Amino acid sequence: MSPYQLSAYAMALKAVGEIIQDYDSDKLFPAYGFGAKIPPDGSISHQFPLNSDMENPSCMGIDGVLESYFQSLRTVQLYGPTNFAPVINQVARLAAQVTDGSQYYVLLIVTDGVISDMMQTKEAIVTASALPMSIIIVGVGPAEFDAMEELDGDDVRVSSRGRYAERDIVQFVPFRDYVDRSGNQVLSMARLAKDVLAEIPEQLLSYMKSHDIKPRPTDPQ
Repeated sequence: MSPYQLSAYAMALKAVGEIIQDYDSDKLFPAYGFGAKIPPDGSISHQFPLNSDMENPSCMGIDGVLESYFQSLRTVQLYGPTNFAPVINQVARLAAQVTDGSQYYVLLIVTDGVISDMMQTKEAIVTASALPMSIIIVGVGPAEFDAMEELDGDDVRVSSRGRYAERDIVQFVPFRDYVDRSGNQVLSMARLAKDVLAEIPEQLLSYMKSHDIKPRPTDPQ
């Protein structure tokens, strides 16, 4: 955290969030941290609400998410391993409750790319691919992102124990590709949001078509 500029994590949250929040009617966003020791007892968690409210993890708008994120950084101790599956399964449980096409979930994961539960994550993605949800992964930092590329599934469909994902629901982008040489963060963020969200419309349509869900007629004004 720096008092002078946003970190790459915060920039990625802001860039993608500010675009995507316009597609959400109530502007309430559940936000979770993963890979930290959390108060009061220092237990390791891979799915803790950033606002510390176990009953209601929703934050008001992307500004609310960022506020909870900064507050959380002051109170938790970042800690390995890095497990993706718990939070993917959490969103999948929510998506499984609303399969009539009235809601579609987008999970944004901002990560340094090191992943400790690859098998469980693949299993979670294969299960989630039948549900109304998409997963965006933004990789931050200089790490090798081979595992993230594998989860993206553009070249080879993600599979687990012989089961293949019904559809490609994961989009991965490395944040470092979007830092403008001139240091223009606004330009970088606009390009990042454009590429990160590029596959969402087709992923949403593929879910609706595979479940034979037709667009509802709009109410006459």
